[in-house]
Amino acid sequence: MRHFDLVIIGTGSGNSILDERFDDWNVAIVEKGVFGGTCLNVGCIPTKMFVHTANVASTPAAGTKLGVDSELHGVRWPEIRDRVFGRIDPIAAGGKRYRVEDCPNVTVFTGEAKFVGPKQLDTGTGEVITADRFVLAAGSRPVVPEIPGIVETGFHTNDTVMRLDELPRRMIVLGSGFVATEFAHVFSSFGVDVTLIARSGAVLRAEDEEVSARFTELAAQRWDLRLNRETVRAERVDGVVRLHLNGPNGAEVVEAEELLVAVGRTPNSDTLDVAATGVATHLDGRVVVDEFQRTGVDGIWALGDISSPFQLKHVANHESRVVQHNLLQPEKLLASDHRFVPHAVFSSPTIAAVGLTEQEARASGVNYVTAVQEYAGIAYGWAMEDTTGFCKLIADPETGRLLGAHIIGPEAGTLIQPLIQAMHFGQTARTIATGQYWIHPTMPELVENALLKLPVKH
Repeated sequence: MRHFDLVIIGTGSGNSILDERFDDWNVAIVEKGVFGGTCLNVGCIPTKMFVHTANVASTPAAGTKLGVDSELHGVRWPEIRDRVFGRIDPIAAGGKRYRVEDCPNVTVFTGEAKFVGPKQLDTGTGEVITADRFVLAAGSRPVVPEIPGIVETGFHTNDTVMRLDELPRRMIVLGSGFVATEFAHVFSSFGVDVTLIARSGAVLRAEDEEVSARFTELAAQRWDLRLNRETVRAERVDGVVRLHLNGPNGAEVVEAEELLVAVGRTPNSDTLDVAATGVATHLDGRVVVDEFQRTGVDGIWALGDISSPFQLKHVANHESRVVQHNLLQPEKLLASDHRFVPHAVFSSPTIAAVGLTEQEARASGVNYVTAVQEYAGIAYGWAMEDTTGFCKLIADPETGRLLGAHIIGPEAGTLIQPLIQAMHFGQTARTIATGQYWIHPTMPELVENALLKLPVKH
């Protein structure tokens, strides 16, 4: 068996670990699919390229209330799709080519890796290798719910739906989280009739309760939204998908040409069989790591979706930098900082959040106060005629420090950044609001006004 100094499994954020400081290490990289991981190929980057196009397609309809009469004459799906992957695919191919051709100390194995013993890895190519150190960065995959008939019916996940040959007339989206709502926005903006199926009584129910309620209200105006539904079985009849549901009014059937399953993701620890090398997992399949990203086995580290509860690219990138440091300086370990992890949902409207929701603050028993600023209450909100968006802040009334921030509305993912920074660096609400200029009239005044409304001492 060939022996390596380091084996990295997965080429998403794991691939970014290697730089010139590893040039004298004998390294193996194992990748079962396309270089670049979920984010580059089937996640963050291509989806946001589709979202931007969807936002452009939605613009004519939004102009009416501003006195602008314009029309969307249609979208050219093949061109939209090919623009996205015409950029993405070469980057993925180039990443692999670089490692294979320009990194003499790196051996690339293309296969589905699986541990077969303590620090013994079957690369999926017919060769078993060993190493002093392993980094588990194999990510996650879409969950396929156990619904009778769903496999035989055929369905898409985020892995495949962006490469459809043509747009369907109708699409069923099974799920009500990040992936489901982003694709519902994309395809409905392109003229597809979308039916969204949610098991619970709200969409994006993990968000702050007021944000989730507002988004659910708006989603019901845009899509055929079915809440509190249990999917009993699936079938395909004459080329049409039929989902049989149970809901508040009893049995019902929804139909569409395509079905998108977006009910969550599961870590790839089982396909790696990490137990064979002694690595423990949580009940949900996540690899158990400490604050330094170490597993319970000496020399084995993990990062990203395979071990993190956040399943966010910016978290995986942070953890990869931590693992990189700890591989190079094991005598001076660096801990990951997961105190204030933000996220955004690129549907319509956009949502961004960091820290505690109000329901979490209430359940934890902390002392808190809240403030809400509507887009409709700022000058730029008047310009946009936005009547549904808002910023909600949660803070400690004594210290003035932010406990949570939640924005639903245009550019939410950008507007929340100064609040993320404030939480990381311990700034108080009053300091952020009054200790700097806020350009008038701009959208950041939404944040300024929300901060000024907080009933805090500092």
